[in-house]
Amino acid sequence: MSRRNIKEEIIEDLYSEALVLADDARAAFDLRFREDAGSSDDLTRVALSIEGLRTTTRLMHVLAWLLNQRAFLAGELSEQQLERCGTLPDESEADADNLARLEPETCALIEESVRLYARVARLHRDPHTNSATDTSVASLQGRIAQAFAAG
Repeated sequence: MSRRNIKEEIIEDLYSEALVLADDARAAFDLRFREDAGSSDDLTRVALSIEGLRTTTRLMHVLAWLLNQRAFLAGELSEQQLERCGTLPDESEADADNLARLEPETCALIEESVRLYARVARLHRDPHTNSATDTSVASLQGRIAQAFAAG
């Protein structure tokens, strides 16, 4: 499998994972449907709102970055457009005091979003991920391989 295909697989897998996690986060932080929302104290509801906003923002940044990568790999964005629009903003870390007020399942969901962000951030820092050079080199290698196979 070529490097480009591996990159596409990684991007697609991360994108699917991010979509599922975003849906889980929406369900976890939607106060309208939480059974314990009325019985929670004000500080717990505020902590849930703050960490919900941080988590969903983190996931939306991840999804935006992954969508830009998918568009670039599909040829829908140029390298210059990707450089201009494809940056991953710095992460807003969870607050330990807020986490102490939340249920373990909610904290696990937040931690999962942090781990996903860290994985995507590693890809973002990789100079080969955001470059058309990979594609050009792979294309040239393919043409060389075809030339020697035909001869």
